[in-house]
Amino acid sequence: MIGRAAREAAACPAAERHGLGVTRSHGGRIPPTPPESRRPPAALLLEPASCASQPGTDGTTPSPDTAITRADPTMIAKCHWSTNHQFAPYTLVRVDFSGRFRRWWGNLREDPTLLVPLALTVIITVLAFATPSHLYFSRFLAVAPAFAASVWPVVRTVTIGVLAAAIYVVIALTIGQREPPQSHLFTLAVIAGVTAAAAYASHVRQQREQTLADVRSVAETTQKVLLRPIPHRLGGLEIDALYLAAAAQARVGGDFYEALETAHGVRLIIGDVRGKGLPAVGTASAIVGCFREAAYDEPDLARLARRLDVSASRYTTLVPGDQMEGFATALLVEIPHDGSAVEIVNCGHPPPLLFHAGAVREVTPTAPSPPINMGALLGAGYHIDTVRFAADDHLLLYTDGVTETRDHTGAFFPLVRHAGRWDSDAPSRLLKQLHRDLVHYSRGRLDDDIAAIAVRAAATTPSAASTGSKSSRGA
Repeated sequence: MIGRAAREAAACPAAERHGLGVTRSHGGRIPPTPPESRRPPAALLLEPASCASQPGTDGTTPSPDTAITRADPTMIAKCHWSTNHQFAPYTLVRVDFSGRFRRWWGNLREDPTLLVPLALTVIITVLAFATPSHLYFSRFLAVAPAFAASVWPVVRTVTIGVLAAAIYVVIALTIGQREPPQSHLFTLAVIAGVTAAAAYASHVRQQREQTLADVRSVAETTQKVLLRPIPHRLGGLEIDALYLAAAAQARVGGDFYEALETAHGVRLIIGDVRGKGLPAVGTASAIVGCFREAAYDEPDLARLARRLDVSASRYTTLVPGDQMEGFATALLVEIPHDGSAVEIVNCGHPPPLLFHAGAVREVTPTAPSPPINMGALLGAGYHIDTVRFAADDHLLLYTDGVTETRDHTGAFFPLVRHAGRWDSDAPSRLLKQLHRDLVHYSRGRLDDDIAAIAVRAAATTPSAASTGSKSSRGA
């Protein structure tokens, strides 16, 4: 449609002056153009429409660089006129080159190396003209397309190769020494060969980049299933979550968390599956999926932990390999609606931190509970600890990636010492300070994925002392 618009634009000088092509919505002949049409139309473009909603006459959708607008028939009549023809509405097409330039400039600012092939061409050309001809700097022009293969697409790589060959011809005809034609032909053949090889390398690189992007997209989608956003308020509690990948390329790990409001109160889980990659993700998804269902049904955390253990065991029996490889440490937390206390089941997980009255302490379990998927092997029950949770108190749940973060000397991150210096006025602020200290302590080199949940009891939550413990083996 754009090509047709360009051919028909000659019949409309006013549109041509504005860089516009005109196409008909219906068939018909374009009549002669009157002299009046040379006046600049003040309102030629009306009712802008998006490219996605206005397909072309051939059924195709223009690119984002093509702006399509619908013009009023009376305005078109000023450009195309006839006493015996009836004109239907026209579509005006304008190619937005400024949009392409803005995207190109944005990419260039993010990655200045995109200019290196062109800069090499300019530098070599200047050296060839500025130095004696016997130094043969022009033969280095093949370097530009070779480097372009690593940063440019195929078409641009071939273009820089053609430009290098053209520059070499100009240099040979102007300042080059008198050499046999075979010498120049050999150099041109080298440039052409390097350009062809660079174009193929660029093609392979783009294919691999696309494959990697597809894999990352699938990985990120999988991770979002496990780490879906947690509401900032649940049952009168303020909640926030943090997840940090060990590396920029790492998108899938075994860390998981979830928070749900049930009839028993707000229930949370945070855990870490042994291992990495898809096996860890599979086990984590089985545990989180079971928690999202069983948290509404089971009357206490001990029975809930037992149900998660059975679910993980059933899942690992379907996966080839050692069944015990798929175990997970986890923390199960329940905060009743009255908010006076918090119940915790610690399944071999790092103990949470309780921020109360300006002091920080670890909530260590009074009796050990087995990790998820190891209950049958160890034959132990799941033990519930109950601690006071007063108004404005904070509870910090985290995975072992926090405490196993090391500095340059190999020393572990002293979480309790750092937590004593934090301002615990909001969960989001608490997690920001945790993130800041972890990055500073490790100098930006995290060796493991990190997940954390911060919970704050609302100021209106009644505070009542309630301590004790209970255990259950769950059938």
